Amino acid sequence: MALLRRVLYLQAAVWAITGAALALVPHFVLQTIFKQVPYNDYAFVRILGLDDIALAMLMVLVAQRATDLWWWAWAFVFPTALIAVVAVLNVTISLSKFSSSVMWWLLAAVNVAFVAALLAGLARTGRERPLP
Repeated sequence: MALLRRVLYLQAAVWAITGAALALVPHFVLQTIFKQVPYNDYAFVRILGLDDIALAMLMVLVAQRATDLWWWAWAFVFPTALIAVVAVLNVTISLSKFSSSVMWWLLAAVNVAFVAALLAGLARTGRERPLP
């Protein structure tokens, strides 16, 4: 269970930090750091950042109650895996020639790593504390 908790806390920290960056300074993060094409309106990016912060808060809540509710962590495996899939599809199929692919490969790699770590934590916790 310790592994699952650590992964949830680490993922929550990463998502909270990136969410805050997207919510507060999306233009700087996307255009200056990751060389993406400019958007006309960053409202959706800011909303995504706020959603990331809310999801990070839920990860912390699940981690704190992992003894009783460890299987709730499956709720984070699916969106994390799908984010990785969308990032890979975007960089391989539809990335603008004016945008850098670094952000998308980084997003995919980090999310694949979190999926692997979550699955390892869930497997180990499932052996320690089987469902009733």
